[in-house]
Amino acid sequence: MKFIEENCGVFGIYSTRPCADDIYQGLDFLQHRGQEYCGISTFDTEINHITHHGRVATRFTGEELRRLTGMWGIGHVSLRDRQPMKWLTRAGEIAVAFSGNVINSHALLEDMMNRGKSFYKGYDIEIISKIIIEVGEGDIVRGISALSEKIQGSYSLAVLTGDGIYASRDLYGFRPLILGGDSERLAVSSESRAMQNMDMEIIRDVAPGEIVLINREGIQTLEQLDSPRRAHCAFEWAYTASIDSIIDGVYVQEARNNLGESLAQRDIDEGGMVADIVAPVPMSGMGHALGYHRRSKISYQDVFLYNRYADRSYTQITQVAREKMAKRKLSVLPYVKGKKVVLCDDSIVRGTQIMNKVKDLKKAGAKEVHVRIACPPLMYPCAFGISTRSGGELLARKHVKTDGILSMEQLMDLESWVALTLGADSVKFNTMDAFVASLLMPRDSLCLQCFDGIIPSKAL
Repeated sequence: MKFIEENCGVFGIYSTRPCADDIYQGLDFLQHRGQEYCGISTFDTEINHITHHGRVATRFTGEELRRLTGMWGIGHVSLRDRQPMKWLTRAGEIAVAFSGNVINSHALLEDMMNRGKSFYKGYDIEIISKIIIEVGEGDIVRGISALSEKIQGSYSLAVLTGDGIYASRDLYGFRPLILGGDSERLAVSSESRAMQNMDMEIIRDVAPGEIVLINREGIQTLEQLDSPRRAHCAFEWAYTASIDSIIDGVYVQEARNNLGESLAQRDIDEGGMVADIVAPVPMSGMGHALGYHRRSKISYQDVFLYNRYADRSYTQITQVAREKMAKRKLSVLPYVKGKKVVLCDDSIVRGTQIMNKVKDLKKAGAKEVHVRIACPPLMYPCAFGISTRSGGELLARKHVKTDGILSMEQLMDLESWVALTLGADSVKFNTMDAFVASLLMPRDSLCLQCFDGIIPSKAL
């Protein structure tokens, strides 16, 4: 099985005025979803198209934005490849951008190449684009519909044509995709924060299996494919999404506060926690720490100074890059000397970064460091869109060899082992039940595969 090597975000807009500046701004608000590549395609009698290696704000120039003429277009931020990709088809030019993971890409590539198709590097975006073009034969809706039959995995996508912007989500809704707008613009985005910060109202989420067209007529649903069930990625609320976003009706900030509260409640139920301060590992740990503070009544205090110019360390491509970015990102505040610290973070993947943070706090004089993790232990590599690539990378898997949801006894045994490994005074994770309850969504509407190993029925 192939595991994802990227995280990414898509943005599209249909406007009554030139759209390039708006796409640029929208992508900037999605930059946390991928920092290696960025691209914009606009339509103005033909598709204008520019991609870069690097961040939106530092790579696109004013002159380039002026060359990207047109009233509608799409954009993309990524860790792996340049998107959107532009194609010349029998129906005219199109550009395609997507977020997700094609798990059966090798089989699809082999089949297509055996039929004479050529590829640049065999990226998932190439496979998706060629299915849309080949099966659709000029009918974009038919081509997008075919993805649900051929693709195993996840996708949220935007397709730019002369007709407008087509947007769609896989049958399970693994990856988020939101619609918004105002009196002059209609937009589609991987996260609502792009629209909120551009003074647009959120309209609704694209439904799993839905295909919409955004153009001068508004937002039209052209097809609604049957969805076996919803399976929204639970990790979006715990880590991936920005805290100011709302995804599938659930505020990310509220979910993270709830996760922190449930950790504090577990400590209360198990005898209480004697500590001087509750602190986050910035930035994704902030909502969790605030929730813990709210329930425990222990004072909230930063113990790390966050370097706002650093990238997200978890979304770096290599372990060396992750460790270097983690070092750049945070420095310890001397205030911790002599303090007992409850340190909140979203998850433990490989464990290297949180181990270094514990060491840094102890070196700075912290008397005790108690690690509290919002997610249950990560037990399986994600098949649908997050950057964990193999089970061997997961710290919990080095200790727990059994499959399935951990019993409370197994969880506590793992926590003791992780605390010893990290050099922490204690470690606790949220239980699976507490985690699901915090997300305010039915369990059967979530994908929890990285925690329990259960792949939503028929998804693969």
